[in-house]
Amino acid sequence: MGGTKSKMDCTDLSFSIIVPAFNEEESIVDVIDRIKESWRSCGYPYEIIIVDDGSSDKTFQLAVSQEVRVLQHTSNRGYGASLKTGIKESKYDWILITDADGTYPIDQTPLFLKFIPEYDMVVGARTGDVVKIPVLRRLPKWILNKLANYLTGVKIPDINSGLRIMKKDSVEHFMKILPDGFSFTTTITLAMLTNNMPVHFLPINYYHREGKSKIRPIRDMLNFLQLIIRTILYFEPLKVFVPVAFALFTAAFLVLFLSYMYTEKVMDITTVVLFVAGIQILAIGMIADLIDKRWKL
Repeated sequence: MGGTKSKMDCTDLSFSIIVPAFNEEESIVDVIDRIKESWRSCGYPYEIIIVDDGSSDKTFQLAVSQEVRVLQHTSNRGYGASLKTGIKESKYDWILITDADGTYPIDQTPLFLKFIPEYDMVVGARTGDVVKIPVLRRLPKWILNKLANYLTGVKIPDINSGLRIMKKDSVEHFMKILPDGFSFTTTITLAMLTNNMPVHFLPINYYHREGKSKIRPIRDMLNFLQLIIRTILYFEPLKVFVPVAFALFTAAFLVLFLSYMYTEKVMDITTVVLFVAGIQILAIGMIADLIDKRWKL
């Protein structure tokens, strides 16, 4: 982890606080007020950017009335697309993102600052005393975290938290692979960890949201699962290809051994097919790893 920087080391820090919003008229004003109240005494330059993602309610009008920067999509383009718009239009070197539904403890965000600039990203991990994650999302979240922990080799307490501070340059480095949907946060977490960038997880609370959730548990879990595997293939392909190749080699040995011991005919063709498939998978993984390492040079 390392030691933290003193405030004197951080006098040149400045922050763009980006809040994507889609039909959040019930909470947007309160969220903006809480951001202003929390950051008023921090002593750092900051701006608040609300990105209205094609809302059909009064979200845009209410945000404009709060004297903050408001950007607007003419149609609903997605959570990640809103963050990309905000990051592109931001003027400061550090990006803080939070949701517009009131679930995240914005008042705790100044606590993140003591880990800046030592870490490229500080994530608010939803592991505090109060965590109101819907039951339908708990199992998918647990499965995804376990898979991500294995593939990255890092214990990730919260892979897709929507409250975090990130170095703008670091985010822009991966902008081409960051998706337009909810998986934006998952992707940037995996991208930074697999590239050995310093990331810190800070426990936070997580409250009931205002309004209706846009998360679709089953569909989004499948999308997140696909995303995790694809991202790891992009950065650490051997973490996927080697276990698959090993499984094929093991299956080839078991088929040969069991057919020899318990059947009249040795299943040599099946054994060869499984073994060759294992070699092919391993070879593809090694080529993918070489391409990845060459890209990083």
